[in-house]
Amino acid sequence: MTARVAVTGLGVIAPLGNSVDELFASLRAGKSGIRTLPAPCNGVSGPSIGATVETPACARIPETRLRMLDRVSYLALVAAAQAIEDSGIDFDRENRHRCGVSVGTGMGGATTTDEGYHTLYAERSDRIKPFTVIAAMTNAAAAWIGLEYALAGPNLTYSTACSSSAVSIGEAAEKIRTGRADVMIAGGAEAPLTPGVLRAWEAMRTLARPDKVNPSASCRPFSMTRSGLVLGEGAAFLVLESWDHAVRRGGKIHAVLRGYGLTTDIAHVTRPTVIGQGRAMRAALNAAGLAPDEIDYINAHGTATLQNDAVETSAIKEVFGARAYQIPVSSTKSMHGHLLGAAGALELVICVGCLERGWIPPTMHLDQPDPACDLDYVAGAARENVPLRIALSNSFAFGGTNAVLAVEKV
Repeated sequence: MTARVAVTGLGVIAPLGNSVDELFASLRAGKSGIRTLPAPCNGVSGPSIGATVETPACARIPETRLRMLDRVSYLALVAAAQAIEDSGIDFDRENRHRCGVSVGTGMGGATTTDEGYHTLYAERSDRIKPFTVIAAMTNAAAAWIGLEYALAGPNLTYSTACSSSAVSIGEAAEKIRTGRADVMIAGGAEAPLTPGVLRAWEAMRTLARPDKVNPSASCRPFSMTRSGLVLGEGAAFLVLESWDHAVRRGGKIHAVLRGYGLTTDIAHVTRPTVIGQGRAMRAALNAAGLAPDEIDYINAHGTATLQNDAVETSAIKEVFGARAYQIPVSSTKSMHGHLLGAAGALELVICVGCLERGWIPPTMHLDQPDPACDLDYVAGAARENVPLRIALSNSFAFGGTNAVLAVEKV
């Protein structure tokens, strides 16, 4: 018998706010967290845009530990602490061997890595910081969360590019469904706004051209004028528990994680396919025991790249048929940018919050509709007073890993 998976805690540090309430206030207002980056991020090839986070204070992290943390781990610790506080769980009352951590990140400790290479190659110095390895290692964020709360169960890190945190949440839910854990702190973190990472993405020609009039409007998913993605930083975490465990301890339940679909595109390392994305959505529906006509909202991967937006639109139509035109679809990346490995977690938090609040966030800056992208993208303004029961969150990645999560209102 498989356990139902309850979402009992939410936490975010994001370009649209450093709490769940701040995030939703910004989403509802159509506010953008995208801006021109400060000079240290720009490197040598001109100005860049990105979706930055206002660094939060965290009194619980001592100075001695801060020296060992990359920015990605710091953001992860603060967002996870929010989620745990929101859940009301007291780990002193739990069997810590049945409590674990699952984190997704694409770039890991990018700031530490960039600084180390700068010291070595630009400054021609061998005085690398002694904590470089433990700060930069990809599993650092998960390790620090586990240490902070003495969680002795599974401690896992998933790195599948842009679907990393969707995979981390889906796999954490599987641990609970199959009875191998009672509680999982699951989500993702990313801090990629460094000169080296920005220049590498720029070289791929996938980044959006800065809007000369309004840099905050540079990310335009599904628009004829879209020119690419905008990188963002941040972290988002959920506390997942078996339904019975949450009820037994009197926990507040935000939503139920109904389904998880995972597939792989095998045509090309960076080119998405309608078949692969469609299979992932179907797999999530099948795992949840849902029919296509039960979906009330889709938070699209919606990166604002020319190819992805058209392929995702076609995949949605392939799965949902004529009803695709009746399902509200939005890309919140138009406001918070693309958090790479943390994107799926942030967007699932958004789905859960929308189910609770009864409104749908907009796709902003959709100024000129693309004929190839002809669904209801909730353009320009939030849609209020919408009866919502079930939402899908799509996450598709370089490397081909497609992950889709289905979440249901309690």
